[in-house]
Amino acid sequence: MDSANASSSEPAEAAMPVVAGLSERDGQILAFERHWWKYAGAKEQAIRDQFQMSATRYYQVLNALIDKSEALAHDPLLVKRLRRLRAARQRARSARRLGIEV
Repeated sequence: MDSANASSSEPAEAAMPVVAGLSERDGQILAFERHWWKYAGAKEQAIRDQFQMSATRYYQVLNALIDKSEALAHDPLLVKRLRRLRAARQRARSARRLGIEV
């Protein structure tokens, strides 16, 4: 019974197994994206504090990461949501360039 109670009190990040092919940093980035609103202040500042990289570099790494099948296997809901958001932003950018209202 004690082991059941102990596992329910662990954070969600610890419950997700590490998938082969994902580095520790990749797993940390996915965990951060899952819960970034829990950090105080701006997301960009939290990125600098936690990963010691600029927001631009973080988003470059994140975009490459969500294209990996290992990331999809690790957290399918999060990766699919991030892919959907990225596709919507790309469509909006393309529409603005063409002068089309979306």
